Amino acid sequence: QVQLVESGGGLVQAGGSLRLSCVASGSIFSFGAMGWYRQAPGKERELVATITGGGRTNYADYVKGRFTISRDNAKDTVYLQMNSLKPEDTAVYYCNAKVVIITKEYWGQGTQVTVSS
Repeated sequence: QVQLVESGGGLVQAGGSLRLSCVASGSIFSFGAMGWYRQAPGKERELVATITGGGRTNYADYVKGRFTISRDNAKDTVYLQMNSLKPEDTAVYYCNAKVVIITKEYWGQGTQVTVSS
């Protein structure tokens, strides 16, 4: 079965940095687009950044210039480098991955990011 495991979350002070990782496994087909989403208490889950298998990226306006998404296709891993963190970045961050050929999307369990003021 497909499994996505996130890591790298934690507690940081405003202005600090964190690097999130997500390792995907269990698919007989290649993973296509991958991305990061976040959800704060009482809020709808929202897109943070995505990256295609070819390396094209897309970012939410509120993270442009601060966050960078990247991937290692050989390791089926996607990363999110987060710099200049703000308290409003506090949320559970979820990894998302699509599988090539079939119309399937998968989600990780999430990793908590807390930014103190």
